[in-house]
Amino acid sequence: MLKFFALLPPRLTKRLIYGQSLLRNPFSLGVRILVRNGDDHVLLVRHSYMRGWYLPGGGVDGGEVMAEAAVRELQEEAGISATEDPRLLGVYLNRESFGRDHIALFEAVAWEALDSFLQPNGEILEARFFRPDDLPADTTRATAERIAEFCLGTRVQEPGAGGYW
Repeated sequence: MLKFFALLPPRLTKRLIYGQSLLRNPFSLGVRILVRNGDDHVLLVRHSYMRGWYLPGGGVDGGEVMAEAAVRELQEEAGISATEDPRLLGVYLNRESFGRDHIALFEAVAWEALDSFLQPNGEILEARFFRPDDLPADTTRATAERIAEFCLGTRVQEPGAGGYW
């Protein structure tokens, strides 16, 4: 299925993913997870079916706790195992989707590399650590804003719990 999405224009792919999600559920719940290495560089991934660089993450499965979803996505997308429970940083409304997509942002407090560490797979073309002040040009707006907020101390939005993704 992911190979099919890779053939479509990214904007259409996003709409199809969000649309099918809305058919099953009136709102969607996703997670992203902030991971830093010893140099305080931040982990980003590039998907096979969407353009740009993102924090690792994805959808929360039925019956799954958000923190568990963040840990699962981190392992699937980057070959990283969280060795402590991740810390919740905030919950955001993704205005770029249908206005019903909520994203919980976590931070991996402690982690270790697995055998699949930063290896490409069917979903992820590339996973790399970047300096927070030197992100790739095609890093998504929301990703860059969260990194500025939590890694550089630059508040992009009004203070308060969560905000807009």
